[in-house]
Amino acid sequence: MSRPGHVTTGPYTPPVPARELTAVSADGARLHVEVHGPDGAPAVVLAHGWTCSTAFWAAQIRALATDHRVIAYDQRGHGRSPASPACSPEALADDLEAVLEATLAPRERAVIAGHSMGGMTVMAAAGRPGLREHAAAVLLCSTGSSRLVAEATVLPMRPGRARTWLTHHLLGSRAPLGPVTPLARRILKYATMGAGSAPAMVEACARIVHACPRRVRYAWAHVLDLLDLDHAVRELRVPTAVVVGTADRLTPPAQARSLAAALPDCLGVTELPGVGHMTPVEAPEPVSARIRELAVTYLTIKEDA
Repeated sequence: MSRPGHVTTGPYTPPVPARELTAVSADGARLHVEVHGPDGAPAVVLAHGWTCSTAFWAAQIRALATDHRVIAYDQRGHGRSPASPACSPEALADDLEAVLEATLAPRERAVIAGHSMGGMTVMAAAGRPGLREHAAAVLLCSTGSSRLVAEATVLPMRPGRARTWLTHHLLGSRAPLGPVTPLARRILKYATMGAGSAPAMVEACARIVHACPRRVRYAWAHVLDLLDLDHAVRELRVPTAVVVGTADRLTPPAQARSLAAALPDCLGVTELPGVGHMTPVEAPEPVSARIRELAVTYLTIKEDA
C-alpha cells in the first residue's frame, strides 16, 4: 500500500473527513473512501487522476463540504487504497460503482467530478447501472478519451511518431521519482502545471505525485497509453460540463473539444487561461464553483421532481 503524501500546512492541507470507510470492488479490491460535510446534504463524488490521491481535492472539499456531502476516494493503488493486479478501464468503472453503492442510498443522485484518469473512470462507467442510477450531472476536468500519448505536448516537438514514441517512454518510465527536490518541482511544474502556478500549488502537487509507488505509476501509465473510450463518451447521457486549462500539456484543449463534440448532453467547455493539467489545484475557485453550479442546478431538479 502507498503512503499518503500531502502538505501539512496551508490551503492545500487535506481536511479531516467526517468519516472513513472501505468500499469493496467487484474483484475484491479495497478502496479507501472519505466522506466530508453534513449527513443528508446534496452529494458530490470526486475521482482523482493518475498518481494522485484524495489529497488532490483538498481545496474542493474545503469549499464544498460546508453544505454538501463530499465523497472522495483513492483509486486502486493510490493513496490509501492497496494496489491490485487488475489495472484497466473496466476496473476503474467497477471501483466507481462500488464507491457509489457504499456511500449513496438507492436512487440517490450526486454530481460526479473526475480529474484526468478520474474523468476517464467516469467515461468507462458511462453504461454501468450504478452510474446511471446515481449520476445527476458530471464534470470532466482535464481529461480525454483516447490518443492521450499521441496528443500530449509535454515534449516540445512536432506531432508525429517520434514525439509519440518519446512521450510513451517518458510517461511510462519505471524510474523512481525520488524525493521532492527543487529540480523535481521544476520538472513537475513544466510537465503538468501552468507557468504562473504559485509555489504552494507546485509543492502540493509534487508531494502527492511523488508519493505514488513506482510500480503503480508504471502500471497505470500503460493503461492510459492504450486507452480508447471514444465509444463510452457517447454513452454518458447525463448533463456534462468540461473544464480544461489552456496550458495543459497532458490533455490539451483539443481533447476537451473532442469530448464536447461527442457528449450527448454537453454543457460546454470552460477553458481556464494559463492553467495546466492540475486544474483543481491551480484554479481551485473556478473548479469548485463549477461543481457547485452543477449541484445547485441538477440535484435540486432531481429532489423537486
